[in-house]
Amino acid sequence: MTTTTDTFADALGGLGDTEWDRLADGRFYSSALWLRICALDPGSLSGGLHVETPGGGRAAIPVAAVTDEPTPDLRWHDMLSARGLPAPEPGGLLIGQRRGYLAHLLTSEGTDRTEAAAAVLDAVRALRSPLHEESKIARVAMYLTTEDVGALRAAGVRTAPVALKTDAWIEIPPGGYPAWLESLSAHRARRIRSEIRKFEKAGYEVERRTLAESWQDVARLLARSLLRYGRTVDVAPMAESFRKQGELAGSRAEVALCSRPGEPPVGFCLYYRWGDTVYLRGLGLDHDRLASAAEYFNITYYMAARLPGVRRIHAGTETAEGKALRGAKLRPLWLLDLSEGSPLAGYDEEIREHNRALFTRLRDSSPAVSDALGYELWEPYC
Repeated sequence: MTTTTDTFADALGGLGDTEWDRLADGRFYSSALWLRICALDPGSLSGGLHVETPGGGRAAIPVAAVTDEPTPDLRWHDMLSARGLPAPEPGGLLIGQRRGYLAHLLTSEGTDRTEAAAAVLDAVRALRSPLHEESKIARVAMYLTTEDVGALRAAGVRTAPVALKTDAWIEIPPGGYPAWLESLSAHRARRIRSEIRKFEKAGYEVERRTLAESWQDVARLLARSLLRYGRTVDVAPMAESFRKQGELAGSRAEVALCSRPGEPPVGFCLYYRWGDTVYLRGLGLDHDRLASAAEYFNITYYMAARLPGVRRIHAGTETAEGKALRGAKLRPLWLLDLSEGSPLAGYDEEIREHNRALFTRLRDSSPAVSDALGYELWEPYC
């Protein structure tokens, strides 16, 4: 196994975009574009670890050297401690990307996945952080799929994976929006039609623009939305971040702006089109100006389902029931400590107990969520 270039040379570890995307194979959150967008964030150093395997294949995974991670859902020490589990020290190497909670082990076509995982695992454990003096630091993979956890465990990881969240995917049949409605139960389809009628009756219109054209509205509305939840943010740096993202992404980053004729927008949904999949990335609403007309659902799921050629909507984490009621399937995402001498070693039963408790809470939270859970994806680690 050999590392092909300096992991922290840039967001792709020195690989060209085309070569990296060949490994990513359509996985947007592991794509060259998305990793370059992640690298715009201050406070860490993004990289791309890629290795050759003994069988002549290639494997890769995004990595980031982090110190004081500002995103709560990436603070592995806090998240594990809150679950009553042993936790690696804060800071170290995040195996995965810093935005978009979905990480993948990438392999070239025909490469054995266990062999690829073993090569990546060796490289991760040998990797030095450019932000830390010590070599004995945490090396934590977050938001992995069940498949990739299985490959890394088969390759030699001895710690058990910790369930973090559910990942929601909505399938749109070949017939598009009408076929999607038909695929739902009669009750759910009636609810969606009612919410669309309410939205239209309120006089709303939805205009689609690129992020490069609408970053100021996006920043303003997101700040208004966060204020509702007690978070006051400085709009200027947030707007600058969206401006840079829009400049880099070009036509890939689209924004649905919701407004009444002649009035400023009251809401937005930021999303990316990647092949036949829509990745929902952000939402902001000026709640004081809303008409209680199901604005959230109309400018996210219903907007996306009506886009031409869309076959899947990636709705991400959180609000499991709302997504399940609209036909989403919920897949588990996991934390797996890849560190040698992990503090989680020997706590398999405690970890499984946590995983079972999370699964049970989700299963019992509503019939819709229970139906949406992929039971076979939870079973190996519960």
